[in-house]
Amino acid sequence: MGANAQTSVPAFVTGQVLTAQQQTEINTGIPVFATSVERDAAFGGTGEKVLAQGQYAFIEATNTTQFYDGSTWQTLGGGLTLIKAQTIGTTVSSVTVTGAFSATYDTYFVTVSGGVATGDIALNLTLGATATGYAYAGNNIQYGTATTNTNSSANTSSWPSVVYCSTNALSGECFIDNPFATKRTMIRYQATGTSTTYFVNSNQGFLNDNTSYTAFTFTTTSGTITGGTIRVYGYTNG
Repeated sequence: MGANAQTSVPAFVTGQVLTAQQQTEINTGIPVFATSVERDAAFGGTGEKVLAQGQYAFIEATNTTQFYDGSTWQTLGGGLTLIKAQTIGTTVSSVTVTGAFSATYDTYFVTVSGGVATGDIALNLTLGATATGYAYAGNNIQYGTATTNTNSSANTSSWPSVVYCSTNALSGECFIDNPFATKRTMIRYQATGTSTTYFVNSNQGFLNDNTSYTAFTFTTTSGTITGGTIRVYGYTNG
């Protein structure tokens, strides 16, 4: 816990002599807790405030400020929290991002930008060491044509073409649901080619297992990539 973290929110009475800890709790303004577990345990006990509408709290684990609306805790502002930004190396054919997923978030947003590739290639995505059970469906369109190509598989070795790459840039983004939970992991992704001879795409899918994952890997379909950044954001659980 941080220097301001506390485990209770005392209810002071007239004439009470404050301890050093109680004085610290007053000076922090909004009560600070390590996790939501400590927050929930800090109200309603002997000598503690009764939880009521308008109460604020700060949670260190998620760096979020919350308020109680009379029935549940709401996150002030909500939105995305940057978990990790990993720079891609030089002339590499795969990049593994560790420590990306945890119990803190249910849904993640992953982006890939910057950098260059040796040609018009794609990056496929795998979770952990799993190389089977990836299902997906979607479509892609080549620049300058009116033809839409459909793509699908009920069981393949990766989610394909999550990122498109060229000698100009790398570009792709995806939403991943429940990667840390022991249940099906779902994905929604789109990639933008930055060469007029390449494609744009949009796909959805899931991984047909109940494994908990903390890491993922991008692998090239051919050639190598250099530079660019992979960013992982967590969607705050309301």
